[in-house]
Amino acid sequence: MANHKSSLKRIRSNETKRLRNKYQHKTTRNAIKKLREMDNKKEAVALFPTVVSMLDKLAKNNVIHANKASNLKSSLAKHVAAL
Repeated sequence: MANHKSSLKRIRSNETKRLRNKYQHKTTRNAIKKLREMDNKKEAVALFPTVVSMLDKLAKNNVIHANKASNLKSSLAKHVAAL
């Protein structure tokens, strides 16, 4: 176990960040799944910008890689356009 105050604080802050990242990533995955299951184009077009925003935020914070976010956005855009 760490002895320095800064080490103890780093452990606490890392855990907080891990839980926040986990929550945001899971929420985004659920939104992607929901968007892929949609059949109504109007609803899908309304949800698409929200999902794109979520992916951009994850990429900005290095929760997911920027290229993965781009690939997901591209495939979702194709899906929405095909409806």
